[in-house]
Amino acid sequence: MKDVYKSFGSLKLYCEKEQFKGWDPYDGLNSKIFQSIPFLRKSAICRLVAIQAFKRFPVNLRRLALVPKEYNAKGIGLFLSGYCNLYKAVIHDGDLAKVFGTPETILNNITKLADLLIDMQSVGYSGACWGYNFDWQARRLFLFPKNTPTVVATTFCASALFEAYELTMDETYLKVAISSADFVMKDLNRTQYKEGYLFSYSPLKGNDTVFNASLLGSKLLGLCYKYTGNNEYKEVAERSVKACCSGQKEDGSWPYGLLPVQSWIDSFHTGYNLDALVTYQECTGDTAYSDFIEKGFNFYIDNFFESDGTPKYYHDKMFPIDIHCPGQLFVTLYKTGKYACHKKIADDVFSWTVKNMQHDKGYFYYQMKPYLSSRISYMRWSNAFMFNALSYYILLKEDSKCKE
Repeated sequence: MKDVYKSFGSLKLYCEKEQFKGWDPYDGLNSKIFQSIPFLRKSAICRLVAIQAFKRFPVNLRRLALVPKEYNAKGIGLFLSGYCNLYKAVIHDGDLAKVFGTPETILNNITKLADLLIDMQSVGYSGACWGYNFDWQARRLFLFPKNTPTVVATTFCASALFEAYELTMDETYLKVAISSADFVMKDLNRTQYKEGYLFSYSPLKGNDTVFNASLLGSKLLGLCYKYTGNNEYKEVAERSVKACCSGQKEDGSWPYGLLPVQSWIDSFHTGYNLDALVTYQECTGDTAYSDFIEKGFNFYIDNFFESDGTPKYYHDKMFPIDIHCPGQLFVTLYKTGKYACHKKIADDVFSWTVKNMQHDKGYFYYQMKPYLSSRISYMRWSNAFMFNALSYYILLKEDSKCKE
């Protein structure tokens, strides 16, 4: 347990010192130099090259290119969820207050982050929603301008506000979180697939056929159903669940999406799918898809982790080892209740990750590759994600300790 506390405590100290602001793998277009040159700014190819150059180059060019450190809404949502978990852990075991702070101190951080998240909403949509703090060019297919809301960011943010409400009983958090259902119901596009449909990634055209994005929309509607009893939320969520489960392969895997360029099968998006299905099931009481969860989990645990704890990105290929790959494991084991059966692999993955992907200053690296790895500190992608993930790992350890 001391290793977990040390790792998390070091990360917590680093993130609080940085005030939860930082760089992102995809924030290259925030460069003040790039933005000052109209030709570059208006060219889809130039935008794509700039994003990929900043993302792939192992040396951080952002300070030189005048890319500012900023808040990212999804990152703040992940930090908020992590602090909510930390509060539960400290309430459960008072001795943890010596390591992570008193419940009052943690609750103060929860309130600050929840209020910040509400202030960061994207405006002009049917309900509460959130996007990213940078323009995002995906191949030459589409451009999502800065602060374009996505179902992924919105689900992480609204879920965190539901958690904050449970601890603070602040009705504002509940009201904002529930209103996000209108974003999913009214602003997202729907692509028909078999007996259901897939929610689009955002209100704009592009990324309309992504399984994990659609299932996160179902998760969010399930949560809103839990707090309102609105049957329409449940019915619409179930149509997306049905479509996405229809897209599951016989071996339990999911491709990323329906398009030929989305045919890969990866670790953490599989974890997203499982998390979303479990949450939908718990919130609605609909157990019709439990077999898909079981089959999906078995594929996940059997194909994405080596026996020594090394995580894999793809089911058939290890590299690049993204920090999301080990981190999502702890969330998935908590949500599915499978930790007791897979404690050794979880502990081995944790040990491998701290040894290979955590800096002495506390932050986590972005990706490991066979040769030139990216050890850049990214606040949303790496640190907020691991903050949330390790908070679940702490809850798993605390629960396990009680059962011994």
